[in-house]
Amino acid sequence: MTQVDHKKVLAERLSARLGRRAVLKGLGAGIVAATSAGSFPGIARAQQSGHLKIASVKVIDTLDPHFTGFLSAIQIINNIHNGLLKIAYDGEKVTFEPDLAETWDLEDDKTHVFKLREGVKFHDGTPCDAEAVKFSLLRVKEGEPKSPHAWKLELLEEIEVVDPLTVKLHFSEPYAFLPVALTGSTGRAGTIVSPAAAQKYGTDYGRNPVGTGPFKFVSWRENDAIELEANTEYFEPDMPKLERVTFVLMNEASTALAALMSGQIHGMTDCPMQLVDQVDAFPKATLYGEIEGNYTFVGMNCKKGPFTDINLRRAVAWALDREKLVKQAYFGRAQQAYTPISPPMSGFFDPEIATSGRGQWFDLEKAKEFRAKAENQDEIEVTYMMAERGPVGTRIAQTVAPMLAEIGIKVKLELIEPAAWLKRRNEGDFDLYDFEWVADLDPDETIYPEFKSDGAWNFCGWVNTQFDDLCKQAQVILETEERAKLYYAAEDLLMDEAPIAIMAHMPIYKVFSDKVQGFNYIPADLVNLHTVSLT
Repeated sequence: MTQVDHKKVLAERLSARLGRRAVLKGLGAGIVAATSAGSFPGIARAQQSGHLKIASVKVIDTLDPHFTGFLSAIQIINNIHNGLLKIAYDGEKVTFEPDLAETWDLEDDKTHVFKLREGVKFHDGTPCDAEAVKFSLLRVKEGEPKSPHAWKLELLEEIEVVDPLTVKLHFSEPYAFLPVALTGSTGRAGTIVSPAAAQKYGTDYGRNPVGTGPFKFVSWRENDAIELEANTEYFEPDMPKLERVTFVLMNEASTALAALMSGQIHGMTDCPMQLVDQVDAFPKATLYGEIEGNYTFVGMNCKKGPFTDINLRRAVAWALDREKLVKQAYFGRAQQAYTPISPPMSGFFDPEIATSGRGQWFDLEKAKEFRAKAENQDEIEVTYMMAERGPVGTRIAQTVAPMLAEIGIKVKLELIEPAAWLKRRNEGDFDLYDFEWVADLDPDETIYPEFKSDGAWNFCGWVNTQFDDLCKQAQVILETEERAKLYYAAEDLLMDEAPIAIMAHMPIYKVFSDKVQGFNYIPADLVNLHTVSLT
């Protein structure tokens, strides 16, 4: 095979994985070429006007993209920063496209070359060049303190600065997860920060973020608001359209909705399911939301307490009536999950999963059989910690408790503050809890960091080295079909040994008033304000 043919095959393999409609229009154009006027003189600049006020109804930990674990923070970060790549959505399929990169080439299956846009500057006036990209990636990969997203660059061996606008990434193995890892939003690892600002502010960068995005950070007033202003030199043509954005920090979604209906604010970053009917009935607002890349579950402590017993965990997994949960806890708006892989993961999600025989589902007789195999045959009392958090609050716990009573497990519901709930979950101080992993666009991120044996997010404490090995094998295979087989095998182990009882895939909702125009919904829990304007 000639070198040209080899490059074409690699490009086609990766493009098939990413679902792009057009990939090489000539090898010289790169795998994907950005079509923005940002690289040319005379770029069309937007005329900014309007002050958008949008309620942020969830806790925000930091605006440092390399250290946040909160999608509520990413919703804001995504408007301040860019990544090498970005997420796009055409209403049917999620794809990954160049952002700060103008072109992206595969030199071979382990070497990726990114040509950056010319003339892009950070908000502090410093250049966004190859050295800045190298700084940001190394900050994630090996910086101190350690980034929770460092695992996404574990296979990255060398960052070569070819010239001021060209960076070459050398990986030890082919890396199928790379497109997600290098997006500036859900990837986090690929978000590019100002080296000057990161060095100046150190661990306080999260309160002083400096990116290249359409909006500049202005201020963060505790328990009040986060203020942004337009970046008038933004590289994408005719963006942004707004002059200012205020993220109003509001703890109560119902209060936020009342403010929206009275015209005090223009939108909500999140709309809990219990409020959706009110929004539907309000003629001056638009609801955005679809089933996204996520799954919800009841987690069990595998390290201590009664759920060290695998048969007791299995009994719980089969005792949950998912149809009832979807109807009662999720207001009929979610869909039953059988495994963690969710509908937006094209090529990996099995639309026939319900009849495939894979995963977990409700079977009370099977649950009772596993319960009969458990070491403790007496009634078992467990504590289910819950908080007013997540899309449905405490409704899951209240629905699950009577189901577990059917198999001799008495559930004590304990309502605690969200901050205390988070601390106890992270420290493994629980019997049962419910949670959701959201904004996942690839099977690697949907199961591996959450359940690998030594993973920081493996709060259930489940250990299975065969699972670890299957996920690691899948990371270095580019073909979707072969990757899917490995992830299915990994899921099968997870579902069988049941550190979690899986429940649902759910829509994530945002709301905007009818004065807001141009919002482009992306099913990754993003609030992308680049194209938004006010009438």
